[in-house]
Amino acid sequence: MQAAPFYTDAARGPDGGHAVWWTTPDGTRLRLAHWPTVADRVLGTVLLFPGRSEYAEKYGPAAAALTSAGWHVVTIDWRGQGLASRRHPDPMLGHVDDFQEYQADVAALMQFVAALGLPEPFQILSHSMGGCIALRSLMGGLAVRSAVFSAPMWGIKLFPTVEPVAVNLASLMHRSGQGFRLTPTTSRASYVLHAGFRWNMLTRDPEMWHWMRQHLTQHPDLALGGPSLTWLHAAFNEMHALARMPSPTLAALTVIGSSERIICPRAVRKRMAQWTGGQLDIYPRCEHEVMMEVPLHRERFHSAVIEHFRQTAEMRAA
Repeated sequence: MQAAPFYTDAARGPDGGHAVWWTTPDGTRLRLAHWPTVADRVLGTVLLFPGRSEYAEKYGPAAAALTSAGWHVVTIDWRGQGLASRRHPDPMLGHVDDFQEYQADVAALMQFVAALGLPEPFQILSHSMGGCIALRSLMGGLAVRSAVFSAPMWGIKLFPTVEPVAVNLASLMHRSGQGFRLTPTTSRASYVLHAGFRWNMLTRDPEMWHWMRQHLTQHPDLALGGPSLTWLHAAFNEMHALARMPSPTLAALTVIGSSERIICPRAVRKRMAQWTGGQLDIYPRCEHEVMMEVPLHRERFHSAVIEHFRQTAEMRAA
């Protein structure tokens, strides 16, 4: 494993965080990161699946909470974002041809976990697009004890009359060879750099908003703009396919904000209502990024995650 850059100044994570390069069989170079636990009693390993356009350093505070509670934390820069390989000539365009590509990245992450000899039980913590990737991995048999989803992308929030238009447009542009065009209403610039705080859809916390902007101004190689129409086409295909499949048989906690405006709360409620062993918690006046929200929400979420993982680990051990 070759060492990769890791911006500890940006991460605000626990000591010992480091990153490596890892190349998948299709030649994609990923960046994988690990924060070791700092607790005397080691409880296992958390697989942290970030959302679209995100990067390892953004989850330093979450890693600090988890490692202090006894968990190793590993995370990933998905292909096409963070410091991972970006296949399109325009590095600001978020692109994959098929969401199945992300499962190759999951396989690489699990190889990294094995190479480090990190302990079981494994748990998944995922956000937004990472929740879509995580659900597919779980349905494919990824061996974890339980899962926590933060605003999982099991649907995109669109007006009912707009969704079929968006689905058909993305499909048409993809099939006609125009799939590398930027998705309408998005920008080549990273959202936190072109949107104003007042009306942003991510967080109500100005300090966290400034922190996320600071990441990209100090480390512009982490920045990513909007997705391609082919990415959108692939996302619709994956979300529709997952919606037809039953939930896996493991305990799950899902959290969304009452002010959610990016993913589709209706899709989340529908799945969680049918998930045996599943729990849905809605945080009042919370936007899309629970882990980047005001301190009250962040602390509540971290405590809930740690308790959920502790309980599921002890249930199996008993």
